[in-house]
Amino acid sequence: MWSGPWVSFSASSRARRLRDAGVVAGIALAHVGVIVALSRLSPELPVTPQPPPMEVVLVAPPVPPPPPPPPVPVQTGGGGAPAAPSRVHLPPPPVRPRPPEITAPPQPAPEPPLVIGVAPDATPAPGQGQGGQGTGTGDGQGAGAGSGQGGTPPRLVRGPSSADLRREHPPAAFRARQGGRGEVSCVIRADTTLEACRLVRETPPGYGFGEAALRAARYFRLQPPTRDGVTLAGERVTFGVEFGPPPRSGAR
Repeated sequence: MWSGPWVSFSASSRARRLRDAGVVAGIALAHVGVIVALSRLSPELPVTPQPPPMEVVLVAPPVPPPPPPPPVPVQTGGGGAPAAPSRVHLPPPPVRPRPPEITAPPQPAPEPPLVIGVAPDATPAPGQGQGGQGTGTGDGQGAGAGSGQGGTPPRLVRGPSSADLRREHPPAAFRARQGGRGEVSCVIRADTTLEACRLVRETPPGYGFGEAALRAARYFRLQPPTRDGVTLAGERVTFGVEFGPPPRSGAR
């Protein structure tokens, strides 16, 4: 048997394995030394205290409001339908109230007596008289004609003057510078004088203007009324006598 070469081959293989294991062990030691050296060279880092834990509560955010509507575009030019024509409604005319009907009285009112006013001062212009009313009758056959004449009311011919009225003014009322009025009723005679005079009323009462008006009646001259051309003497007429307030600088 050939044993020599085999032994030689086994010894060389073992030596190679040992050599390789030594190399690997040396490399490992070198790495360990490097790591130890680096750990000694690096400074120790300070320990930073950690903050306490925070509790976080999650809250749902509020619902945002809806966005505003977009603005309506203003049309500056034509493009839409034309506007409808405007209609003017006028109010109805006001209803006027119907005036009440005036019914005639069952009996006609009596005619008031004739009142003739006398002013304290005479006027240069003549006064206006009152007209009369005439009635005529005709008779006969065919075209006949009748004649009639009207009448005239009493007419003032003359009245008292300012001096006469001042003379008859009541003394107490004259000193108090008080004016007044008296109304009298008299019978007209055919010669235009007055008689049977009586007092109707006085204003203001208590100053004696009624008696003064009766005294002043003698200054009046009245034309009697006529009817159908006939003078009616003895007719009664009512008239007033006015006494004006005396002036402040006047004296009796």
